[in-house]
Amino acid sequence: MTGKKVKITNRLRVLRAEREISQEALAQEVGVTRVTINCIERGVYLPSLELGMAIARYFRKAVEDVFITEESHEKRSAKSA
Repeated sequence: MTGKKVKITNRLRVLRAEREISQEALAQEVGVTRVTINCIERGVYLPSLELGMAIARYFRKAVEDVFITEESHEKRSAKSA
């Protein structure tokens, strides 16, 4: 992956809103704290594969539908950014 940087975002806030579930309730379902869910939602913390899969399973979604990867070229010029 030379020259490429992968950014991972997530849809947790949207999925929680659709299910009308709080951060606390989701945290209990997947075995972490509310603070962990909050940090994942804000992009401060990237969950382990195991936790990411547990979250996706809870929402009955593929991991790729919860966590979205975006590739960008590190050496892009300022004009094309």
